[in-house]
Amino acid sequence: MQALTPLTLADGASYLMLLNPTGGVLGGDHLTTHIAQEAGTHVCLTTPSATRIYQTLEQPAIVETTIQLQEGAMLEYFPDHVIPHAGSALRQFLRVEMARGARAILLDSMACGRVAHGERWKFTEMDSRTEVYSRGRAIFLNRTKIVPETMQPGRLGLMEEFDYITCVSVFADGFERWMELCAAMNAEIESAPDIRGSATTLSHGGCVARFLARSASDMISANKKLWDVARDQVAGLSPFDQRKY
Repeated sequence: MQALTPLTLADGASYLMLLNPTGGVLGGDHLTTHIAQEAGTHVCLTTPSATRIYQTLEQPAIVETTIQLQEGAMLEYFPDHVIPHAGSALRQFLRVEMARGARAILLDSMACGRVAHGERWKFTEMDSRTEVYSRGRAIFLNRTKIVPETMQPGRLGLMEEFDYITCVSVFADGFERWMELCAAMNAEIESAPDIRGSATTLSHGGCVARFLARSASDMISANKKLWDVARDQVAGLSPFDQRKY
C-alpha cells in the first residue's frame, strides 16, 4: 500500500489518497492498514479508483483497516467501491476507535460484480464487517455477508434489479442534531429516482444511510450528495470535488 502526497483543502483538511500499486487484491493477500489521527486533525481518505478483487483459487483475500481518532479529530473515509470478479472471495474488516469529540463519516459500497462482463453475482463470497467505538463504547457493529451460490441475492425481496449497494454512516461525539441529519439524508435519497433506501439514527451517537442503485453513476452521485449533507450538518463544511489524479 502507498500513501500519495496529501493535498490541503480550503477548509484546512488533508486530502490523502491510499493506493494499492498492484491494481487489485488477489486470493491469499492479507492487507493490514493502521491509521492514527492525532488530536484536532482533519483528514479525508480516499482511493484513486474502485478496488478489484480477483478470482480466488484457494485462500480468500483479507483486507483489515484500523483507524484511531484522538480527541477532536475528524475523519472522512470515502474509498471507491469494491468490484468482485467472478470466483473471488473477500473478507474485509474496518474498525474505527474515536476519542472524546471525534467525528467520522464512513463509506462502504460494492458492486454485484463486473456487470458489463456478465458477472452479476458470480463471486464466491463477500464478507464485510465494520465496528465503530466512541470512547471505548461500541456504537455501530455491522456485518454484511453475501454468498451468491446459496442466497441468490438478485431474487425478489433482496437486490432484485439493483447492482450496487452502499452504506454511508456518520458518527460524532457530542453532536445532538441526529434527527435533522437523518431527515436531510432521507430527502436526498428520496430525490434520486434510481436508488432505493433510507437513513436512520442509531441508539447513540450516529446516523446510517443504506441504499441500492442500478448503476455505478447513480451510486457515486448519491454517495457524494449524502457526504455533502453530512459534512454540512456535522462539521459546517462546504462540499468539495474529489481529485482522482
